[in-house]
Amino acid sequence: MLSPNDKKLEKLDPFYQPSVSKQKTSAEIISEARNALRTVRTQRPFTPREDQRKLFGPTSSRTSENRPPSSFSLHASSFESPDSRPISGTRLSPLELKPKAPASPTTEEDPCLSFPKPPVDPAKIRRISSARARMFRAAAQGALLPDRALPPAEPQKTVKSKETVMMGDSMVKINGIYLAEPNAIGHFQSHPLQLTYGGSFGEIKEQELFKGTTSLPSHLRSGGDPGKRPAGPVPCPSSWDPSELEARAVSKADLQEKDTEIEADEVFWKTRIVPILHELEKEENIETLCDACTELHHALEEGNLLGNKFKRRSILLKTLYKLVDVGSDSLNLKLAKIILALKVSRKNLLNVCKLVFKISRSEKNDSLFQNDSILESLLEVLRSEDLQTNVEAFLYCMGAIKFISGNPGFLNEMISKGAVEILMTLIKHINENTKKCGACLPNSGHLLVQITATVRNLVDSPLARRNLLSISALPELCTVMEQYVADKDVCTNVARIFSKLTSYHDCCVALASYSRCYALFLKLINKYQKKQDLVIRIVFILGNLTAKNNQAREQFSKEKGSIQTLLSLFRIFYQRDLNSKAWVGAGDEPPGLQRQPSEVEDVLIKLTRVLANIAIHPGVGPALAAHPHVVGLLVTTLEYKSIDDCEELVINATATINNLSYYQVKNSIIQDKKLCIAKLHKFMIALLDAKHQDVCFSACGVLLNLTVDKDKCTIIKEGGGIKKLLDCLQDFGPTDWQLACLVCKTLWNYSENITNASSCFGHEDTNKLLALLSSFLDEEQALGGSFDQDLRNYHKLHWETEFKPVAQQLLNRIQSHHTFLEPLPIPSF
Repeated sequence: MLSPNDKKLEKLDPFYQPSVSKQKTSAEIISEARNALRTVRTQRPFTPREDQRKLFGPTSSRTSENRPPSSFSLHASSFESPDSRPISGTRLSPLELKPKAPASPTTEEDPCLSFPKPPVDPAKIRRISSARARMFRAAAQGALLPDRALPPAEPQKTVKSKETVMMGDSMVKINGIYLAEPNAIGHFQSHPLQLTYGGSFGEIKEQELFKGTTSLPSHLRSGGDPGKRPAGPVPCPSSWDPSELEARAVSKADLQEKDTEIEADEVFWKTRIVPILHELEKEENIETLCDACTELHHALEEGNLLGNKFKRRSILLKTLYKLVDVGSDSLNLKLAKIILALKVSRKNLLNVCKLVFKISRSEKNDSLFQNDSILESLLEVLRSEDLQTNVEAFLYCMGAIKFISGNPGFLNEMISKGAVEILMTLIKHINENTKKCGACLPNSGHLLVQITATVRNLVDSPLARRNLLSISALPELCTVMEQYVADKDVCTNVARIFSKLTSYHDCCVALASYSRCYALFLKLINKYQKKQDLVIRIVFILGNLTAKNNQAREQFSKEKGSIQTLLSLFRIFYQRDLNSKAWVGAGDEPPGLQRQPSEVEDVLIKLTRVLANIAIHPGVGPALAAHPHVVGLLVTTLEYKSIDDCEELVINATATINNLSYYQVKNSIIQDKKLCIAKLHKFMIALLDAKHQDVCFSACGVLLNLTVDKDKCTIIKEGGGIKKLLDCLQDFGPTDWQLACLVCKTLWNYSENITNASSCFGHEDTNKLLALLSSFLDEEQALGGSFDQDLRNYHKLHWETEFKPVAQQLLNRIQSHHTFLEPLPIPSF
């Protein structure tokens, strides 16, 4: 006879059984079973390491004719002379030089005036004696005055002129044209001039010295002969303002200071730089040349001679360009560092970037980059040079940086030097220019391939990920995909970046909050449905976004055609998988051999994961459960795939059906196909053979819902289902109390009409179940493992709230219907 407590247990309803009198709502069912809904985990798509370092890898969509070369020859002759000017496409009209007729000579002027002569040797022109230099300075200070009084100056009106007069050896240079002295005098009459002394190391200038004069003073005209100076002092014109004299005195002090600096530079050049250049011209051996280059860079830096303002820069660059033909990677890298520091431009900037790119193609040269610290020079090119005029130079500069970033040893250095911020600023400029012009800039797509590939390498660093989040880089990367949606290489690289980033919670949340990303990803899937390497990453990203974010599940599902896009992609790769299986043939692989999923299977794995994740949302799950194509594809997958074929795909399909089976709505396709799903026996096989915790959990979830119908309970016992459930409880119970709870609920539903425990479960399995339940209900035995305090608290929470109540009810039911045999004495002989 049953005790009152046993009678109460008998009246308990099976778990999740829909009562006839009171049908539970979908929300109530989901609320009860929320702890049994799980998202599905999967591995990030694998990106194989490229065998060769090239601008574009073997999977690039660009043809060899439509992409810049990665291999090229480079010689000293490839560089332009520093003094040369770029060839202009504009044909210039010839200058018409119409010399003015000389004025009538006076008694104080040379009567023999001549027309302009061809320029003489510039070196000769600049040879001016120190005495003449002192004379010019005296004239500038007013000590030397014209032979006759100057006419009154214009009141407080100064007209600046860009003309330059260079005087020496009876020649005057105006705007680059050499004039004989008398002819120059006529030119002075209508122009305020700037007198320039071209000495060895600079210029001494004075404005408006001869303003208003009709001729040069006779002592200047004759080359500065002191004997021809005026006999007596000439009074200073009253029109000269004292403030002007003061300004001239300041100007004189500045010029003297400049002279001092120039002389100091000349001394530094002769004593420090020239000896090193002599060493470089010897070309003795590579090691000596490398040491000389290092010494040269230090000397230029010490003398503040780097940049493009150094007057001897052209001589220096010619020497450096000449050494490129030596053909040593170590030497060329040192040469490139100096050349970049001298701020070359145009073709020379392109060639030096090509030189560095060429060296970086060999992985064995990574140590050279690390030793010479040229990375900062490359980043400076991206930071300071103009993008639109140097796109090709940026391309090869970025190519070299991309290769370097592939070496984990460079990541910290790159990030510390601001690589993340520099690259994202560059991406932003490209996006802005593209938006402004309404079309992609020429070669910008090629450049973006290099930039995004580099960012993909950098995001392996936690610091780089934090930097990207701090500058809101993820929306900018989405904009790249939007504007370059037709460029598969760019989109694939950005998808690889997001694949890595969304594997981390904070990055995943940041991307999920950018609402435009969902429509963008769907657009990419529809455009590149047959491009496995791109779509698998997009689907993986969607799986990450919907894994733990209910808002992301809802936003994605609300996008137009979202479910249909997933199903269309599923059909394409499902058909590919069938075709590949038929082509390979059955029995080609050894039985029981666990293999990695094929590329086609991997897409299906990621797709079912997305379906399983979005099915958790209470507004999406019922619709999916009622969608015949969704359920049909899942069931078909389980029919033609076994655990041995592709374990992860079976896991994901099972998990998706598990999640959908909780929505017991009237039009649920899952409910209509219960018998079909149960007869697959994949769940039973998974419980025992897969030994995979997620497989067991998903399978138990489906079986739990199937056992609500009593006519389906017999299927569990067939094929040793009870034994496999107990094995699952024994193997995973102590580490996953949620899974243990599911097993107990399934056994509770199965044993609803129990009359005898042994006949229901079998004698051996009954004893095993009693022993397991008794052991797991003992807190010390259940939670006495070697856990730290936090993990112990976590296990205790699930053990107390989920497992213990269900297990205790099941134990009481079995004990009340189990007949224990009394021990018999051993007979004596």
